[in-house]
Amino acid sequence: MTGESRFGLPLHAVEKLCAVFRACPQVERVILYGSRAKGNYRVGSDIDLTVEGEGLSLAQLLAMESQIDELLLPWMVDLSLKDRIDNPALLDHIARVGLTFYKRGRADA
Repeated sequence: MTGESRFGLPLHAVEKLCAVFRACPQVERVILYGSRAKGNYRVGSDIDLTVEGEGLSLAQLLAMESQIDELLLPWMVDLSLKDRIDNPALLDHIARVGLTFYKRGRADA
């Protein structure tokens, strides 16, 4: 075992990201999509995440983005609010390949 999670990221990086989501009570679930969800990522691939939760605002999204930037992770994190995505092809991709990255109340999140 190399210490990586199934997302191709070190466990400490996954935990740091989950701590950001845990700190925002409106976040119910975060879905990973893109190459990391499909398993065809490369070492420097970005981390595509979309956030679900009732009442989440753009201000909260910006605050989470700022907190993630402060983590100084070596990957670019693309964060979005799922209910604000208006691209049907992207929503279909998320539905097909998306993996739960974080879920409120789950012990391993």
